Amino acid sequence: MNPVEGRRRPPTAQQFVLGELRRAITTGRLRPGAPIRQDTLADELGVSRVPLREALKTLQGEGLVTYHAHRGYFVEELSLDDLREVYRIREILEAEAVRQAVRHLTDEDLDVLEKAQLEVERAEAAGDILQMTEANRTFHMTLYEYAGMPRLTRLIGSLWDATDAYRSIYYGDGGNRSRVVAEHQATLQALRRRDADAAVEILDEHRARAVAALESLMAH
Repeated sequence: MNPVEGRRRPPTAQQFVLGELRRAITTGRLRPGAPIRQDTLADELGVSRVPLREALKTLQGEGLVTYHAHRGYFVEELSLDDLREVYRIREILEAEAVRQAVRHLTDEDLDVLEKAQLEVERAEAAGDILQMTEANRTFHMTLYEYAGMPRLTRLIGSLWDATDAYRSIYYGDGGNRSRVVAEHQATLQALRRRDADAAVEILDEHRARAVAALESLMAH
């Protein structure tokens, strides 16, 4: 799991390791249920075990990894019930965030969202799963931040963290990536009209399709 050549390291070793582990999980290099071999990772990343352990504790707090006594750390593996629950809670919270955001949206805000969507489309065209994952999150979280409710935005972010390991599974299918682009474009059209009900409905369908696809993939 060598870091991308030329990438500038964050200020601390722990932040560097944290970023690399997140990328490995998001891109599927470390898949749900996979063991995290600390000695091997420390060697590959050129760090000691100390920042690696601290990064793992952070990811454990976020629900991305789990610790088993005498066995070590593993990438968190959700059951279908867990997955459905996370997405159901997201549905409730994100609907409120969208409705509040639409009340405050300016033309400048829409321009920012348009630019975020262009990054999603560039990543989709390149078939870059990691970049699309990051751009997709930026698009959604930017919209939710316009609600002006930081606690709500943080709660939504923590729910996204809990399913990061499954995003690479979903984006691994080209049809799913194309569908995400189309759904984002439809969301933007509703936002331009300041139609909160339509935007919420589109995003509800957006999540429902993701859950259905993941249910099918996880059932095999």
